[in-house]
Amino acid sequence: MGLKQNIEGIQARIEKAAEKSGRKASDIILVAVSKTVDSEMVRRAYDLGLRHFGENRVQELQNKLDSLPEAHWHMIGRLQTNKVKDLVGKVQLIHSLDRWKLAEEIDKRGQQAGLEVPALIEVNISGEIQKAGFAADEVEELLKQAAQFKSLRIHGFMTMAPLTDHAESSRPIFRELADMKKRLGKNSYHNVELKYLSMGMSDDFEVAVEEGANIVRIGTALFKE
Repeated sequence: MGLKQNIEGIQARIEKAAEKSGRKASDIILVAVSKTVDSEMVRRAYDLGLRHFGENRVQELQNKLDSLPEAHWHMIGRLQTNKVKDLVGKVQLIHSLDRWKLAEEIDKRGQQAGLEVPALIEVNISGEIQKAGFAADEVEELLKQAAQFKSLRIHGFMTMAPLTDHAESSRPIFRELADMKKRLGKNSYHNVELKYLSMGMSDDFEVAVEEGANIVRIGTALFKE
């Protein structure tokens, strides 16, 4: 299968999963994870209708953004504080706000640039030691503390389920984060608007959408030959 067929297949599966959760495919943002492909392939994907692209590394994101500035770029990988200055004003959304020190740096760099910087709190729902992110019981306090930010804006949550061959085993993880968003979304926090739920990748995105994801991050299933 080629790229066009892959995209159409993924979009059809998103549409079916969205219907199960009472939504439309247009409610779901498909972020094409382009870390394994070159700028030419990204351009092809853009020409075939994709608009959102995600990268794990800042340098690679900058390179591809330079070749396709009209696309919407997302930072989805772990972000070092010394790289924040290179992203402010360039990315649509930072998915990987995983520690307080990073929040402070994003806010500082945003103030220096005179820009608001949207980000998602990465939540380590599964509790895996090797995974980054805030523990589930830390999130509410972070939202309360967001009032002190001048540039950083919290727009929702992101998580990654444990790697598995069975997508259904990811469902409890996704459901827990969706429940957290629903519960905390009833409160009012300054500089917080819980509108995005970024969860689900190539092997489990349909389950994620069924459980409430409105951003999915898909690479392998899109760009495979």
